[in-house]
Amino acid sequence: MFQLGKTIVSEDILEKEFVCNLSACKGVCCVAGDAGAPLLEDETKILEEIYPKVKPFLRKEGIEAIEKQGTWITSDFDELETPLINDAECAYVTFDEKGTALCGIEEAYNQNIIDWKKPISCHLYPVRVQDYSEFSAINYHQWEICDDACSLGKELQVPVYKFLKEALTRRFGENWYEELTKVAEQKLK
Repeated sequence: MFQLGKTIVSEDILEKEFVCNLSACKGVCCVAGDAGAPLLEDETKILEEIYPKVKPFLRKEGIEAIEKQGTWITSDFDELETPLINDAECAYVTFDEKGTALCGIEEAYNQNIIDWKKPISCHLYPVRVQDYSEFSAINYHQWEICDDACSLGKELQVPVYKFLKEALTRRFGENWYEELTKVAEQKLK
């Protein structure tokens, strides 16, 4: 672990390699698990605002789950999350013709309907951020469903922090990412 500004960063994000491999995993991270995607408080307001524009991109089951539960929920542990369909996949999940899970929010973003890509926790995966009062802890989350992404990352020699450049910059800013890159380069020497 090392400190970078008001963050404590796991060295795993510099050392581990990762590139999403949707053709292998079929986006199962949006389907598996026992909770929705973690949300920041300001993201709940964004979801409420964009829902009418995202709704046409969603499946009937997702729309029903959202209209019953809301555009976001508070878990039993008081955590903000996206709602689920029957305690399974995220309500915002769609599937392409090959059965690959995609994000309805991201589809609306890709078509320039909205200007918000998706929840930052989704964009940052496999990195998880835990915010504390004085700092944020940035950790690499290893999940066996992402073994193909780890293999592809190793084959292409892409460390987690490079794969997540856009997401890490979105969350922590360009200066923070530049400093992270400097730390990574020093560690390689």
